[in-house]
Order: sequence, then structure tokens, then C-alpha cells
Amino acid sequence: MPPSLPALEALRDTLPDDLKDLRLNAAAVLAGEILDPAQALGTALAAALFLRSRPLAQALAADIRTNLGDGAAAVIADATAAAGLMAMNTVYFRFRHMVAHGREGKESYAARPARLRMGRMAQPATGKPTFEMMSLGCAALAGCEACIQSHEASLLQFGVSEDACHDAVRIAAVMSGVACGLDAGTV
Repeated sequence: MPPSLPALEALRDTLPDDLKDLRLNAAAVLAGEILDPAQALGTALAAALFLRSRPLAQALAADIRTNLGDGAAAVIADATAAAGLMAMNTVYFRFRHMVAHGREGKESYAARPARLRMGRMAQPATGKPTFEMMSLGCAALAGCEACIQSHEASLLQFGVSEDACHDAVRIAAVMSGVACGLDAGTV
């Protein structure tokens, strides 16, 4: 059964008619085709937080509470942690990857230790596959090739299908469009 999304529906209904596709996509990608509600809604919330879209994040958090009951706190906490860590990691690892693989090929950057704390990634509240899915969505939003490859490979090692990885990125992409549309509606 698809999750009930009253807060997201109310928010997406504020999008102008020019963005009808986004209104339809926002419901469709969260319908639970492959991902369970915690994975789908958690990935959407991590994307909204990563994009710094407060209205979208608030609507998704409300719908997570409606749908996940006792499990809501863990999903919201992990989405928050994933968004914050990926905001840091995508900057750092994208830099390192670009410099190491750029024209000059400075592999010395790739050999340097990151020395950035990321303990939450090892011990998420929801479980590694769900946290990795949230992280993959954020990595795709940032366009960090190294992070995308790392999180997708990690998900596959956990037995998550390529279709599920694809859906996580589709969710992040649609949340990006909705966040943009919400901002555009204020001009």
C-alpha cells in the first residue's frame, strides 16, 4: 500500500500549473514500487534537507510521522545525518576526485586521509542499506562521481538491486525539482 502523503500533497498543490509534471512525479516516485516507505520517504527527506528546502522537509517529516509511527524518529534522524554528512562529503570527495583525475592528475590528493568524522554512517538508526540509499540520493544531487560510485557499490554489496538504487536517485531528482518549483512560486 502506498504511503499516505497529506502534507506533501498540500505542499505540491501549491506548485503552479506550469509544474504539473512535478506534482504528478512527487506522488509517483513515493508510491512504493520497489522501496519500502522508510527508504522512499527517508531518501526524500534527506534530499529535501540536503537541498535546504525547509517547507519540503517539514512536509516530508510530517508524512513520515504519519506513516511510520514508532519508526519515524529513526528515519528522520538518519535523513538529517545523511544530508549533513553528504553536504560535507560531496564537497571534499568531489574536490579530491577532480584534482586527482584532472589534467594534472594529482594522485597525491587521493592518497591523503580525509580525517573527517563519519561515524554515523557506520551505525545508522535505520540500518545500513536505508542510510546508504539516503546518501546515494544526496550524492546524486551534488553530482559527486566518487560518492555516487561508493554508495551505489555499497548498496549492491548489501543486496539492494540496481532498480532500488535507480528509484532512490529518481526520488532525489524529483525532490530537487519540487524544491526549485516551490522557490520559483515565490517570484
